[in-house]
Amino acid sequence: MPKRKKSKSKKSSNTLTHVAWVLAFIATVLSSFIAGYYIGHDSTKKEIIKKERIKEKKRLAMLQKLEDTSVEKTKESVSDRLKDVLKKRKTESVTETKKVLSLMGSSHEYDIANLPKPPKREKKIISSKPKLAIIIDDVSVKSHVNAIKSLNLPLTMSFLPPSKFRPNSHILASKEKFYMVHLPMEAQNFTKEEPFTLRVSDSQKEIIKRIEMIKKLFPKVQYINNHTGSKFTSNELAVNKLIYALKRQNINFIDSRTTALTKIPKVMENYGNKYIARDVFLDHESDKKYIKSQIKRAVKIAKTHGTAIAIGHPHANTILALSESKKLFKDIELVLVNRLY
Repeated sequence: MPKRKKSKSKKSSNTLTHVAWVLAFIATVLSSFIAGYYIGHDSTKKEIIKKERIKEKKRLAMLQKLEDTSVEKTKESVSDRLKDVLKKRKTESVTETKKVLSLMGSSHEYDIANLPKPPKREKKIISSKPKLAIIIDDVSVKSHVNAIKSLNLPLTMSFLPPSKFRPNSHILASKEKFYMVHLPMEAQNFTKEEPFTLRVSDSQKEIIKRIEMIKKLFPKVQYINNHTGSKFTSNELAVNKLIYALKRQNINFIDSRTTALTKIPKVMENYGNKYIARDVFLDHESDKKYIKSQIKRAVKIAKTHGTAIAIGHPHANTILALSESKKLFKDIELVLVNRLY
């Protein structure tokens, strides 16, 4: 009996040992599997994160490239649009100017052979810096104003009164601190007469009414000069009517001297007023070299007499000649016409 119990106990112990080993093995396998899973998962996770980061960098790089390309295209687009706008404005400006010039009356009624000489003046001892005023006649459209202002010089703009073909000339003038009015007057020979031109046959009442209208359109006007007017200014009675009408509005007159037979000096003397007239026409000829020589002449007259008045027009070569002649103005003072006397 005792032997049988011992045999059973030993057998049971061996079974338990085997079970323990099996369980230990299973536990080891499971632990290894679990550890491997987590280690592998962590490694995989890191790898995935790394790949995602790489993808993100590539995606951002691609987006940046697309954005840069888009910006460049936008810049090119803006640049192209700007060029188109400037080209369009330039075309419109040229078209507008050509249209106005084609519809304007004769801005140069005098011919080269009979170009009226400037008024006789005595030489004087100059105690201050000589002064030169340059009047730009026929200003009527925005392109004229822009061209003149681009020079950054104190030039006096003389605006033609508004008409069907330049309805906004008085509005352009209103934006300027100082300006003149270039008043159309009857010529000996017209190619195209300006609307509302003062004529020798006009009554005193008609001339007064016209000057009142000019004052209404150009409320700041202090000076008027004649556009054409060889016939009108050579008629003493007509000139008397004009000066009387101007004095009523406190407006001064500057003789453009489109004729050597002008009666303005005589009438001004009768009224006890100073006679003011142009000394030089800058662009009687359109050649730039000629215009430059006329600018030199105007400067020389200013140095000789203390003051001088030159008249030009908003032509391309006149603008260029003035721009290229700025050094000539160093020895004189370039002023608006209201600072001349």
